[in-house]
Amino acid sequence: MLTIIKFLSQKQVYGTLIIIAVTYILYKLIYSLIDKIVIKGKNELEIKKRKTIVQLFKNISRYILIILMTLILLNLYGVNTTSLIAGLGIAGAVLGLALQDALKDIFNGLSIIFDNYFVVGDLVDYNGFVGTVTDFGLKSTKIQNITGEVYNISNRNIDKIINISQQKATVTLEIPTAYEEKYEKVEKVLINTIEQIKNDNKDVKKVEYLGIEKLDNSSINYAIRFTCTRGTQWDLKRLFLKEIKLAYEKNKIKIPYNQLEVHNGNKI
Repeated sequence: MLTIIKFLSQKQVYGTLIIIAVTYILYKLIYSLIDKIVIKGKNELEIKKRKTIVQLFKNISRYILIILMTLILLNLYGVNTTSLIAGLGIAGAVLGLALQDALKDIFNGLSIIFDNYFVVGDLVDYNGFVGTVTDFGLKSTKIQNITGEVYNISNRNIDKIINISQQKATVTLEIPTAYEEKYEKVEKVLINTIEQIKNDNKDVKKVEYLGIEKLDNSSINYAIRFTCTRGTQWDLKRLFLKEIKLAYEKNKIKIPYNQLEVHNGNKI
């Protein structure tokens, strides 16, 4: 027991524990204060940008705390940190050559923020991998696709990332309708339905009734087109199809489908 007490009473031992504990508390305190920052903006893009800056500050604060803790621990164990810091000027050139990729990641990480390249929540395309930016740091960016897969991209590859979130998406739908339905009736129902969807949904920026798109084998295909906020097009496509189906049922407009007759060997 005395041996344990003697060991813990050493300056290096209890000092190390105190430094680690204080660093951890500061880490949690800084993160808590950053999380409490009220993120407001004039528009959605500005709000996303501020969220990304908050995320960046979290990452920077973590690196700073680790560096400070390391320097204090070295000083505790008798390392002359003043000389060490002064010597970094000489070693900087060597480290710079060894850590070129890491430095590129850091500088590009800052460029992403200041040049509005993308922000947390944006939809991006990286070599065909389309997903949402979920996390952003000084060295790398994480994007997650619709199936949950996560891609960790080094910030030095910024030139390969295409931001498709700050543009609008355009979707064209063909609605198959029975030949016997009156053109004027179908047109009226479609126009009323799509206009109602636009009025009820702020993500729909523009909607158009295009008319007859195709005279198919068993149907007349009417076309509509809508423009919406990027990333919402899949949900809106399903919404348009659902509401048009309900409107057709309400107005007794037929949607044709293939049918198969089975006679079981009986005479026709």
